[in-house]
Amino acid sequence: MSSSEIAANGWTAVPVNAGKIFNNGPYKDKPEYIDVQSIQFPKNDPIVKKTQQHAKDKLLKQTYNHSMRVYYWSTVILRQQFPENADTLSPSTLALTCLLHDIGTTDENMSSTRLSFEFQGGFQALQLLQETGSTKDQAEAVCETIIRHQDLGTEGNITFLGQLIQLATIYDNVGEHPNVKDFGKIIHEKTREEVNNSFPREGWLGCFATTIRKEEELKPWCHTTHIPEFAEQVEGNQLQKPYE
Repeated sequence: MSSSEIAANGWTAVPVNAGKIFNNGPYKDKPEYIDVQSIQFPKNDPIVKKTQQHAKDKLLKQTYNHSMRVYYWSTVILRQQFPENADTLSPSTLALTCLLHDIGTTDENMSSTRLSFEFQGGFQALQLLQETGSTKDQAEAVCETIIRHQDLGTEGNITFLGQLIQLATIYDNVGEHPNVKDFGKIIHEKTREEVNNSFPREGWLGCFATTIRKEEELKPWCHTTHIPEFAEQVEGNQLQKPYE
């Protein structure tokens, strides 16, 4: 594994506890407005293009739009809070992770395995990306991140890509972070409005809460139960509710 691959695919180890990164505050650098049009999705990468079509075909529209928002939230957080990583993290690796992070929530995937959705999704992403031409390192980075994207905690480490996706997904789903005070302030309000307008939520909070409850009913051992009252937290998302 080369040092360039480590940086490009987000393998650098960082604390899983985001509070240690932000010193318990909402950000390291005060967020400024970023025009959504200035954020380029790497659609010209043939692997991203194939994966994006796969996500469109398999995911509910609300889940697909959520996945796209996660790419934009991630990119904003990356640029403003982690500029030292912004020039080295591969936009394609980030996009592939965002597109596939919830692939395990489809009805087919939910009912065809006893695995928790993050694990099923991670394994499927690994196979799909290897078949579509990703490098082994890139495919494994995406797989690792999908498996751990709901693995919130206070002890140990996670990959930088994993932490970035955790921050972006919890921003979209809950609007708060258990270890980061005033977490909703991590992205400028005007940027938040533009991203939500570009990829409409269409009742995403209720949609995702239903998925959480469905998995917990089918698989009471599932990893989602690691987050206390997760469905209720999602439904209570005051930050994103105005855009629902």
